Amino acid sequence: MSAALHLAGPDDLDKLLTLRAAFHAEQGMDSSDDQRRAALAPLLEGIPYGAAYLIGPVRAPIGYIIVTFTWSVELGGLDGMIDEVFIRPAVRGRGIATEVLYTLPRTLAEAGVRTLHISVDRDNVAATRLYARARFEAQDNTVLLRRTL
Repeated sequence: MSAALHLAGPDDLDKLLTLRAAFHAEQGMDSSDDQRRAALAPLLEGIPYGAAYLIGPVRAPIGYIIVTFTWSVELGGLDGMIDEVFIRPAVRGRGIATEVLYTLPRTLAEAGVRTLHISVDRDNVAATRLYARARFEAQDNTVLLRRTL
């Protein structure tokens, strides 16, 4: 199974909506299709505040990752926050998320991003281990993890 990343565009909206609905249902997040569509559409149309990537084959993606961007004076420039990452349950445990978390930072660093953050629920031991393998580190007694690029 490939962890190839593809920058999502307007034509990918329906694929992303399906994946996000599955993620939100799994996480118990209360959001409607209209809310998910309103949040995704600007990213897919090129708004500079973030990007969405499909994971796996373009025609039948197995997941997605969304990154948002801010400017940090403390960290010396553009930084990113992984807002959501989702891999379909049927293909989890194959190293796909780990590969994505190694590939994406290299891509973002080449685009000028200095730091990448991700937050994790304190009780989510599996996700915390995954992020630690990808070299994200806890900062200042917070659950916000940071990886300097």
